[in-house]
Amino acid sequence: MATDTQAPSETGPTLKITSGWFAAGASFRRAMTMLSDGAFKLFVYLSLEADRRTGCCKATQTQLAGDLGKSRRIIGKYIAELEREGICTISSGKNQYAPNTFELLDDYWPYNRRDNAAKEMQRQEINAYVAAVRDKFLETGYTRGKFSIGDERRAKALKAQGVSLELLQDALLMGACRKYDSWLNGGSPEPIGSLRYFEALISEIQSQPFPQGYRQYLQSKVPRLARMWQEMKNSIKQPKINSVVE
Repeated sequence: MATDTQAPSETGPTLKITSGWFAAGASFRRAMTMLSDGAFKLFVYLSLEADRRTGCCKATQTQLAGDLGKSRRIIGKYIAELEREGICTISSGKNQYAPNTFELLDDYWPYNRRDNAAKEMQRQEINAYVAAVRDKFLETGYTRGKFSIGDERRAKALKAQGVSLELLQDALLMGACRKYDSWLNGGSPEPIGSLRYFEALISEIQSQPFPQGYRQYLQSKVPRLARMWQEMKNSIKQPKINSVVE
């Protein structure tokens, strides 16, 4: 009597190791063509290390430099490139020793995230904070008139540290008074070039808050000093007219 035989079923390729893999697709290939070699290597590292549920990876620049065999300075350039190309966002740690949080954006993260709504609300809140900081920084009149990528990162760090916009405004007022006083007394006329300038002032105000009414005093003093500085500059530009004795 003949017996039935069953042909072995066809199966696809199987993994030798089933954990630790990352789903690399079209976006991965796109990143490979648009990024420098070093920045792409950092992108690959973050993709492999990121939490699959959130797309986030925590690391210090020192750690990244050690793991990738690069200097901290060049790692900083690669991070700026990833931000500039819209591949990830970075939330700085509370201090220089705390890890930064790198979040790969949706176009370059192949997994469904948990708590997407909460993440989006948090991102919008951070973006609104950075935009407000940018506006306040640029409208002061005593800066270089530019808000760099480095300034954006510092603004995000201030947000992560819980620095309110009101506290930042107080630091801007104090910085304005000190800068104008310096200019009027013969100090270097160089404008403030970075948001970093105000970090020490923020710490100073946190340790010794303004007394009642002091904010209003500074608000009235800044435009007065600005007018005095403008008048001084105009007088310096005025050509001297030699009197002629007839």
